[in-house]
Amino acid sequence: MQNINITTARAELFKLASSCIKYNNVININTKEGNVIMLSEEDYNSLIESLYLAGIPGMYESIIEGVNTPIEECVKVEWK
Repeated sequence: MQNINITTARAELFKLASSCIKYNNVININTKEGNVIMLSEEDYNSLIESLYLAGIPGMYESIIEGVNTPIEECVKVEWK
């Protein structure tokens, strides 16, 4: 994670945003009032989805069961 102060971040905003989007970098922007984390929308959405799934009772166990299921026992699903 890159740390940067707010003054430098303001001057390099486009460069920092591009770095988050292209390379999935996470940037910690320091201010006198506290810090802000900058990350791509894709990374944010992934994080929110992971938190949502982690909050579903039994989801972890279901994922582990799926990972441990032999491929021969899997059923192919046709998505429309």
